[in-house]
Amino acid sequence: MRRKARQASRPDNRPRFWGRHAVAAALANPERVVKRIWATREAAAEFDLDPSIPLTFADAADLGRLVPGDAPHQGIVIEIEKLPDIWLGDILDGAEEGRPLLVLDQVTDPHNVGAILRSAAAFDALGIVTQDRHAPPESGALAKAASGALETVPWVRVVNLARALEEIAEAGFWRVGLTGDATTTLAEALGPPKVALVLGAEGEGMRHNTQSHCDALARLPISERMESLNVSNAAAIALYAAVTAK
Repeated sequence: MRRKARQASRPDNRPRFWGRHAVAAALANPERVVKRIWATREAAAEFDLDPSIPLTFADAADLGRLVPGDAPHQGIVIEIEKLPDIWLGDILDGAEEGRPLLVLDQVTDPHNVGAILRSAAAFDALGIVTQDRHAPPESGALAKAASGALETVPWVRVVNLARALEEIAEAGFWRVGLTGDATTTLAEALGPPKVALVLGAEGEGMRHNTQSHCDALARLPISERMESLNVSNAAAIALYAAVTAK
């Protein structure tokens, strides 16, 4: 897959990942550059660490000072370079039917985006698309929530989401925007085998311009006792509906 070149981050801006799933996935990803490792001796023994990467042994308390608050570092922390950007056209070219694409409109919470990446990996989604200015950066919290999926699910960041949705349509995708105001259910809106699921931020939902670039608007048939679902939960349900649609 071709990737756009990204200027290397300054050392003080490099993200740190922690937790064994996020770290193991980053170490196994040939696209990921790991600059430093801090670990307890017990945790380090569980990984096949590249000897060329600087390794510092530390106790749990010292590792806790490298991560925010009470983050569960599980004995290992790594400093990494951000992944190179991916072109939207690269994941659209030759996209397989039955593999949905997720488009996120101003979903900025890293825990939500991480959880969505995890669901995208679980349901073999084609990837996720976000607007670069209104999406969280790669971070330890996001990687921990993604449980390794940040390294395996293509994440495309675009300048203009409306233009990206036009490109997605040109590639033969049926664009379904999820909104609680729709009268059509998601099951009724699905049909073509290549589908892009568009979700907006909690509270504000999709912007009007984003909705206008969808082929259909649909809602999840949830009980009236609950006004809405967390966006990451909605994404997981929508992915399941899309991959199991007949």
